[in-house]
Amino acid sequence: MKKFVKGVAVTAAIVSASTAANAAHYGNRVKNVIFMIPDGCDASVQTLARWMKGEALQLDSMNNGMVKTEMANSVITGSAAAATAFATGNKTTARFLGVSPRLDDIISTFTPREDKEEYEPVASILEAAKLKGKATGLISTSRVTHATPAAFGVHIHDRGMDNEIMEHLVYQDIDVVFGGGKRHLLPKAEGGKRTDGENLVDVLVDRGYQFVETKGDLAAIQSGKTWGMFASSHMNADIDRAEFTPEEPSIAEMTAKAIDILSKDRDGFFLMVEGSQVDWAGHANDPKYMFTDFIAFDEAVKVAVDFAKNDGQTVVIAFPDHNTGALSIGNVNTDKSYTALSVEDMMEPLKGMKITGGGLASKIGGDMSHENIIANVKEWWGLDITMTDVDEVIAHMNEGWSLSYALGYVISKNYTVFGWTTHGHNAEDVQIWTYGINRLLGTIDNTDLAKLGAELLRVNLDKADKELFVDVSEAFAEDEWELDLLTDPENPVLKVKEAELPVSKDIVVKDGETHDLDGIVVYAPMSGKVYIPEEAVAIINGESNNTCPWPWPWLCDMYWNK
Repeated sequence: MKKFVKGVAVTAAIVSASTAANAAHYGNRVKNVIFMIPDGCDASVQTLARWMKGEALQLDSMNNGMVKTEMANSVITGSAAAATAFATGNKTTARFLGVSPRLDDIISTFTPREDKEEYEPVASILEAAKLKGKATGLISTSRVTHATPAAFGVHIHDRGMDNEIMEHLVYQDIDVVFGGGKRHLLPKAEGGKRTDGENLVDVLVDRGYQFVETKGDLAAIQSGKTWGMFASSHMNADIDRAEFTPEEPSIAEMTAKAIDILSKDRDGFFLMVEGSQVDWAGHANDPKYMFTDFIAFDEAVKVAVDFAKNDGQTVVIAFPDHNTGALSIGNVNTDKSYTALSVEDMMEPLKGMKITGGGLASKIGGDMSHENIIANVKEWWGLDITMTDVDEVIAHMNEGWSLSYALGYVISKNYTVFGWTTHGHNAEDVQIWTYGINRLLGTIDNTDLAKLGAELLRVNLDKADKELFVDVSEAFAEDEWELDLLTDPENPVLKVKEAELPVSKDIVVKDGETHDLDGIVVYAPMSGKVYIPEEAVAIINGESNNTCPWPWPWLCDMYWNK
């Protein structure tokens, strides 16, 4: 344990030294930080993408170290726990988003924070940046309620609660949100998934957002707070977009527009961009899907780096959350011939693949005859597979595999030089790529990424914790508050003295007047606790929350609120 603690201290020292060096490089002018995450990959994917593209990637010039990925309760991390680590600087339990870990199953090398209880919310770098007056943005090619984007604005114990997660995101007042997931904004009566009757699209419009749904609509936006929901659920894979949903923007197009909007804020911005589906390709053991989505992500990185070069005040930090599938270039087919593998032999099986395995499965449809599968694999993947191959695909489906997983596994094994170890995640360290940091980071922990970003932006995560999450039971006497879960179970309300605070929203209603808050009301059902911003406590008690003695907010932010 002593070695583990010492390693954490050394890592923190490396991060602090690197941040100081970066501040010197920019003359203390770092104004914007962009996190970019190709979900679920490692160096093998970067290598394959470079071979397939035929030229250097943007990321090739940015390699700057490695990131450790374990979570609080497992050596192999889940996506929600990984995202919580690099969004908040805190490790947590599988499926938890933005809350402290459960303590009954932590791994032996993890030491929980003594100042945090189980399920207690922890502030993200996005929330801290927002408190500092900076613009904020989230981009994802999945639903925006998926683990990685959600961890930057959500505090909940189960990543599967998409409706509640979406409500958190809507009321977090994030300036730009682009991705999929419109169904979780709409009630069931209007074709959505919400069971609380709320139409969150209407809420967004009422709160001053522009709401767009196509690539053309996005291009027309010039400035202002914007939500872009380009799919009911997930957006399509990059290689599938032309065939299935040509009206969706690419990740590079979403990144360019987000930067254009956010960079108009004089105080700077924080932006998170996730290439969500690199991970899904790893889960599906689909090499074409994996490298095409990685190249699409790399193009988005180029957009960000080009802006940073021109801007001179922006740092770009890219890293996977973990590896998935453990792609290898070389498998059992090359055991005796690996020293004679040509570029052409490596690439040939992938050349005819026009869509992902998921796209191919949709083309095959419900007709699982050998003839239909063989014909569609030939048309869409350019491969002449055999009846025996189809037998193997169907056998795996009978074991519970999806058609796309079975196709990816069988085709990779029988027709390519690519190997896989799993349909799940892996535990190895992953790369970190940076622009604007002029010092080698070495090997750091994933929690250090949030701390590095916070130092660059000069925001304080611990201070944000205190400002955003006051335990109601500690701020008020037991007879002064109650959580009403019965009147409307889908829309619980915290009642404190004469005030009412809807759970998962950023408002307090007192004496008929609605006050906007800096953060949302967080209910932790596993502990029964409720957390509200300091600002809400002051409003309820009839006090001023503005302790800064000066009338100029920028001066308060620079000196008093530092």
